[in-house]
Amino acid sequence: MSEHTLYPEIKPFSEFRLKVDEMHELYVEQSGNENGKPVVVLHGGPGGGSQPVSRRYFDPEVYRIVLFDQRGCAESTPHSELRANTTWHLVSDIETIRERLGINTWQVFGGSWGSTLALAYAQKYPERVSELVLRGVFLLRSEELHWFYQQGASFLFPEAFAEFQKVVPAEKRGDLLSAYHELLTGHDEKLRAKAAHAWSSWEMGRSTLLANPALVRKAEQTKFSDAFARLEAHYFVNKGFFECDGQLLRDAFRLRGYPGGHCARPLRCDLSGQKCRRSPCRMAGGTAQYRRCCGACPK
Repeated sequence: MSEHTLYPEIKPFSEFRLKVDEMHELYVEQSGNENGKPVVVLHGGPGGGSQPVSRRYFDPEVYRIVLFDQRGCAESTPHSELRANTTWHLVSDIETIRERLGINTWQVFGGSWGSTLALAYAQKYPERVSELVLRGVFLLRSEELHWFYQQGASFLFPEAFAEFQKVVPAEKRGDLLSAYHELLTGHDEKLRAKAAHAWSSWEMGRSTLLANPALVRKAEQTKFSDAFARLEAHYFVNKGFFECDGQLLRDAFRLRGYPGGHCARPLRCDLSGQKCRRSPCRMAGGTAQYRRCCGACPK
């Protein structure tokens, strides 16, 4: 199998719903080898939902592949719910799923927001992580959010960014993140829907250098865009619910000695190359492998 080929499509051998508190219920599935090496796949967003294609990243004869929809999105309920929905609720949910499945340790795989959540989980429960595999590392620092939602990516895609900020009144465009959060949590349903579509279109159309038509079409789906935009704005306005800006870098020492891998990142991660040079796996002294990266990664 070449590095550009995915494994064949497979169906889950197990699907169930898991109630994690009085409000939230998660969709969880397993595919591949029931007795294989366990790996949990953390989807992007927040609010992106799990994707069937993620099953195809792993050899189904070798891996026991666990996917789930995080709180408030896709098949998890209640849909688009912001209450009791923080990074640490999700970290707890991952641990609840591990315990429910009777898994001792597992590989943790995540991209973009999934990498953020993977790092948060691994730093809290390092004894439960056999390996970290991260792509498009996103540390949810203020500078990354500013670059993508205020000034930075705006220079690469000026026409698209003009459409993105058009939804926000001119006097509030100095802080687009807060302005969008206000629209997406307000009581005006029409404005909320308009803001959700604009947010999702900007994100899906510009999170890669060359637009992916499938992602662009997804942004047009009302149910998806509502949860995606609301959850992202909720998490980002609250700085990921971390103790401080850069907490994941501060606590990278907790990952020392763990094998890990990192490959190409999305545009939401800034283009300065800082993230690659400061990869948590590399900083923590772990075994890191880099593939198809931007050229700024350490060799």
